[in-house]
Amino acid sequence: MTEIITVSHPLSNYLRTILNNCAFFVQRSLSRDCALCGAGEEYEGLCEPCRASLPHHGGPCCPVCAIPTPDGAVCGRCLSHPRAFQQTLAAFTYRFPVDALIQALKYGGNLALAEILAEPLVRRAAALPRPDMLIPMPLFPARLRQRGFNQSLEIARIMARKLDIPLSPQVCSRIRDTAPQASLRLKERGGNVRGAFACDVDLGGRKVAVVDDVMTSGASLDELSKVLRRQGAEEVSAWVVARALPERQ
Repeated sequence: MTEIITVSHPLSNYLRTILNNCAFFVQRSLSRDCALCGAGEEYEGLCEPCRASLPHHGGPCCPVCAIPTPDGAVCGRCLSHPRAFQQTLAAFTYRFPVDALIQALKYGGNLALAEILAEPLVRRAAALPRPDMLIPMPLFPARLRQRGFNQSLEIARIMARKLDIPLSPQVCSRIRDTAPQASLRLKERGGNVRGAFACDVDLGGRKVAVVDDVMTSGASLDELSKVLRRQGAEEVSAWVVARALPERQ
């Protein structure tokens, strides 16, 4: 696998983008094997058996947070604690093998997987009214320097191009370095991200879709959506590659 390079330099953001884009094209050109099973054929990312094994997120779901509910009704959590975002679009349920693909992108630096993960979300979003802009979930600058890229931005970049929607990664920023949400208990996650985002752009009347890789409790998306709504966003949607389900499910 091509190494993703992290650069510590005043021009690091610019250089990192160039180097990681180069790495992406090298990954795509050197290997056409299936990203999951390694079958050595000319596949577009995944072979057909692996593509058929993906856990597509379907069935009746809460229209706000995409948790399965009877008859697609709004879930109790969203009724008792209304979200700042109005709807969630999820391509997959967060379980194997999608979890492995997301982790390989996020922590392994395999940028070629961004397109594999974005494509099903693109197909679902194509049937919806277009928002005015896509905003990727931002990373704290130190985390971005360490990782070398923002996986949500890589996914959003593909979606913006294929759906012809403006991409606006500079609209908001992460101003507080928070503990990873996955490391916390459910009740701790809201407090962990409180005050973590900032936005200085007037979004008056705009319809916005926030793009992220995984939605677990929805706390990060909710906190960012609050900031966007305070800046005048008329509507905020969450577009996520995968929706994690409560452990009891």
